[in-house]
Amino acid sequence: MIRVFVYGTLLVGESNHYVVAPYVLSVRPGRVRGTLFDAGDYPGLVLSGCGGETDVEGEWLVVTQEGLNRMDELEEYYGPGARNDYERVWVRDSRREECEGWIYLWNEPRGYPRINGGSWREYARRKQEHGSML
Repeated sequence: MIRVFVYGTLLVGESNHYVVAPYVLSVRPGRVRGTLFDAGDYPGLVLSGCGGETDVEGEWLVVTQEGLNRMDELEEYYGPGARNDYERVWVRDSRREECEGWIYLWNEPRGYPRINGGSWREYARRKQEHGSML
């Protein structure tokens, strides 16, 4: 059983969920503590060290090994010590300590604007309603 916390385009109903959908065994809401950043069509997440940490909304997906492999490809994660776009690290849910698993995140904000609040879905909806300017 492989559990992965997703918070952006891999969420159920979002643009990249199709990548992992065939390999998802279960979905459960969850939250992790961190800061979201707007990279355009997708978010980045930094767990700590840049201020403004909040509970970031997402989903815990239980996936097969092939599902994890597909997510690694999408997130450009090539393994520990490699030049990865996202790092894959172990994290615990901020409200349910018994719930833990992998997450893809950035080590720093990379100069992108902070997303206020903790929901990529809500932010993306508002962004679409108001054009790209928020």
